[in-house]
Amino acid sequence: MSEIHQGHVVSEAAADAQFTTPQGRKDFLRATFSCWLGTAMEYADFALYGLAAGIIFGDVFFPHASPAVALLSSFATWSVGFIARPIGALFFGWLGDRKGRKVVMIATIVMMGLSTMLIGLIPSYNSIGVWAPVCLVVLRFSQGFGAGAELSGGTVTLGEYAPTKRRGLVSSVIALGSNSGTLLASLVWLLVVQMDPQQLLEWGWRIPFLCSALIALAAVWIRRHLRETPVFERKMRQLEALRSDVQAQQNQAKDHGGIRRSSRAFWIMIGLRIGENGPSYLAQGFIIGYVVKVLAVDKSVATTAVFIASILGFAIIPFAGWLSDRFGRRITYRGFCLLLMLYAFPAFMLLDSREPFIVISTIVVGMALASLGIFGVQAAWGVELFGVTHRYTKMAMAKELGSILSGGTAPLIAAALLSWSGHWWSIASYFVAMAAIGFLTTFVAPETRGRDLNLPEDAI
Repeated sequence: MSEIHQGHVVSEAAADAQFTTPQGRKDFLRATFSCWLGTAMEYADFALYGLAAGIIFGDVFFPHASPAVALLSSFATWSVGFIARPIGALFFGWLGDRKGRKVVMIATIVMMGLSTMLIGLIPSYNSIGVWAPVCLVVLRFSQGFGAGAELSGGTVTLGEYAPTKRRGLVSSVIALGSNSGTLLASLVWLLVVQMDPQQLLEWGWRIPFLCSALIALAAVWIRRHLRETPVFERKMRQLEALRSDVQAQQNQAKDHGGIRRSSRAFWIMIGLRIGENGPSYLAQGFIIGYVVKVLAVDKSVATTAVFIASILGFAIIPFAGWLSDRFGRRITYRGFCLLLMLYAFPAFMLLDSREPFIVISTIVVGMALASLGIFGVQAAWGVELFGVTHRYTKMAMAKELGSILSGGTAPLIAAALLSWSGHWWSIASYFVAMAAIGFLTTFVAPETRGRDLNLPEDAI
């Protein structure tokens, strides 16, 4: 029996054996809940910021700018978090591949929770002048630095715990976490925007950011008792057993070179990420600001749409994960990208109606495709693309670099395109272009459904 085949047998047994003992099932459920809560925290933070950037930050931190410039400035600070994410992904990914998933997942949740809470304590521009947006940028950078490894850490942990045949469904819990965070943020904002406008501007907007500390504390408490994944534990046992073997040391040195040599899977992950993350942040970030600031639709309409989409996400996300288990990662992902390409132009035409029901329905459909369904497929596919030696580092870096090339800059670029063209057609074209990158990437990406996660080499 070959070494790879042996690894395949052990890997499947390690994952599936979690359900054969009470302790194994307890470890699996704790890991699942921990990853869900941590991702919920991350996306609550980012959804809070995205909604605040579109609805309130222009008035609080850029009060003397025109509506278009204030929106552009607000989303410029949004992009700072995405600049920090690849840096955090590289640092924490390296740490997670060497010291384990648990230590990183505790550190990132503390950093994110503290940064988000402190955003809620920043004085307004009218109180401290230019230092207000400066503090916002610094805390946004810190928030992004921690978030850079949080999503990938949860994805790797769940993927390495999941039974082989249900990896797509189990890994979609990460997307459920993001959906839960978005739901929580939209629910809180839906309540907050009902306040008196003056009170909202003075102190009401701070409530969602301060309350995020409660989620962070709960996540830290749970993660303190989290056990390492079966895949990572097996990797550590192998390294300890082979540490004195000269040949093993040579192979290990080759593995360290692999992160530089093997790059096809890395670039494929970036392409897939662009096809998902760019349309996602346009659908749940820029379009919210566009509807409120440019089309002058009531704030509650946009937040209601995000809330409804988040509720539906609890059915859409696991269904997308199940589809990828049933029919494969490639064809499912490709279908979502195609639907996104067909969605963009009709969506902006419908938004121009300014009718609340039509606006809500349009935003809900966009989020269902970009922020929910496609994300539910990406989780398992990303884990399976990379070998065990550098999985955390490579996947985190690829995802965050893809984010900065798409989601992190998408609202800013869209706002700039709107200022330049004065019309939505340029934004819709940008939306289609990013979805098309994801669509085309699926034709060169490997089908990885059921892949052995203990293999040291990447899938391609």
